[in-house]
Amino acid sequence: MFPTKRPRRLRRTPAIRALVRETTLTPTDLILPLFFHETLTEPRPISTMPGVAQLPVAEAAAQARLAKEHGIGGVILFGLPKEKDPIGAAAYDPNGPVPRAVKAMKDAVPELLVITDVCVDEYTDHGHCGVLKPDARGEMDVDNDATLEVLARAAVVHAQAGADVVAPSDMMDGRVGALRRALDAESLTSTAILSYAVKYASSFYGPFREAADCAPKFGDRAGYQMDPGNAREALREAALDEEEGADMLMVKPALTYLDILAKVREASPLPLGAYNVSGEFAMIKAASERGMIDERRAVLELLTSIRRAGADFILTYHALDAARWIG
Repeated sequence: MFPTKRPRRLRRTPAIRALVRETTLTPTDLILPLFFHETLTEPRPISTMPGVAQLPVAEAAAQARLAKEHGIGGVILFGLPKEKDPIGAAAYDPNGPVPRAVKAMKDAVPELLVITDVCVDEYTDHGHCGVLKPDARGEMDVDNDATLEVLARAAVVHAQAGADVVAPSDMMDGRVGALRRALDAESLTSTAILSYAVKYASSFYGPFREAADCAPKFGDRAGYQMDPGNAREALREAALDEEEGADMLMVKPALTYLDILAKVREASPLPLGAYNVSGEFAMIKAASERGMIDERRAVLELLTSIRRAGADFILTYHALDAARWIG
């Protein structure tokens, strides 16, 4: 006991602290989200996400080289099409923004890990994550099973373009199994699936909806994304996706669900990611711009907290800045 036992001895210098640090953060732990717009010829800044922009597909190769230069773990691509329709058919267009960006990135930096988001909210004219149909009361709802076909077709197109990993983010029941069957049927057995297994109906997605132009034209997504009050359901969702063939799992959002991240980490042996979402990013930026916090220290602290809770990798808009700061 004190005065013999003094924990402060191991905090005395930066070298000692680094030696005994339990949780580390490296650029390879980070995945950079990118938004490619089919019609743009130059970047379009996103007003709610300082430093982030919608990009022309012609920028894809440069972004791949930038990611490699900073040593980040990979990128995840979102697409904004020229035209939208009720089912999101542009999501499986081989000449759409995501397949074209994948090809350009793989041509420029073949070893770069390229993940593609598989959802249709960016591609539907109503902004929901699937095909709509009237329910028993005549109100429009997302048709789970009809949506699976669209998602599967999109995943195949992305994989054929060269994506290493496809990441369904729609929260439809059975979508991991549907994607695995479709990929295997096309001999794309080496394409991995990163499932947004635990995705909550969160208020922290607001800025993303400007970035991806995908705000619902009516209602919300509470009918298919998870209720923020539920924790046991997260374990059920993760277990189902694991059974259906997911290679990796993800929890989204990250900061307000660190407890969920820890529970899923304990329950599943699969590699586990977390999405540090747009609203979380925007809060840090806004507080930093007002001089309320030190941006660098805050970002590295929050990313470390996500790793400490159990994430093997983090999808974050801070990826490039954090990689520079980590060195």
